[in-house]
Amino acid sequence: MGEVYFYHLTRTPLEDTLRTLLEKSLSAGWRVAVRGRHAQVMERLDAQLWLRPEASFLPHGLSGGPHDADQPVLLTTDREMPNGATALVSIDGADVTADEAEPLARVSILFDGHDTGAVETARAQWRSLTGSGLKAKYWSEESGRWEMKRES
Repeated sequence: MGEVYFYHLTRTPLEDTLRTLLEKSLSAGWRVAVRGRHAQVMERLDAQLWLRPEASFLPHGLSGGPHDADQPVLLTTDREMPNGATALVSIDGADVTADEAEPLARVSILFDGHDTGAVETARAQWRSLTGSGLKAKYWSEESGRWEMKRES
């Protein structure tokens, strides 16, 4: 049974936190799906992930291409994970069900701590996922570094 990690973003931009989590996931040998709700956001993330220096190249693709199944990291707005993902990152309040989270190695839910709607969505996701028996950890960067603040 996988764990769900909630990341309350208050200092570090989504793009930077996402890149760090993706690098760690790939280092662990996981294939990752990054699920968002808006195609424009996913396109922006795709472009930003390509803009980094070659030394920090992060292999990824935007869903809808002919090689989705081959992507170590697939950015998508769909529920399907054709790349055989063993980890899922949810952004912008994208839905994650307990049934899909349970067999995964890790689910990470990133949410903007300055957006009250995003915070409420994350709280609802916490209640739903932990209420289904999944283990979860809540991480905050409020102090200036990432600290685990709560665990179920």
